[in-house]
Amino acid sequence: MTTLTEGPHAGGFLVWEVARDYTRETVVLASGAGKIDPGTVLGRITTGGKFVPLAPAASNGSQNAAGILWGKADATDADAAAVAVLRGPALVNRHELVWPAGATEPQIAAATAALAALGILLR
Repeated sequence: MTTLTEGPHAGGFLVWEVARDYTRETVVLASGAGKIDPGTVLGRITTGGKFVPLAPAASNGSQNAAGILWGKADATDADAAAVAVLRGPALVNRHELVWPAGATEPQIAAATAALAALGILLR
């Protein structure tokens, strides 16, 4: 018997947004970020402005939540263009978001507050 596993869908985390042309933007994911699933909370590297999955222990800017990846992307070997929700008003399902492995409740709370400051509300 074969077991199939369905992964996250592009934008599956999004409950509501005011207008996709306002809340979403094309971003550059930094090379080495790997294969990233939709709904991954992103941080933005201060130098160069590229995005990577949120890294709470970092000190290069990526420790601060800056958006949420819209669809699957692969930045394993090279920079990759991708779409992200970067501003609101937008509502997202917090249970559909991808957080860094080992993220603590205080780190998730800080990221949630940072997203709220951008107008992206978790429900």
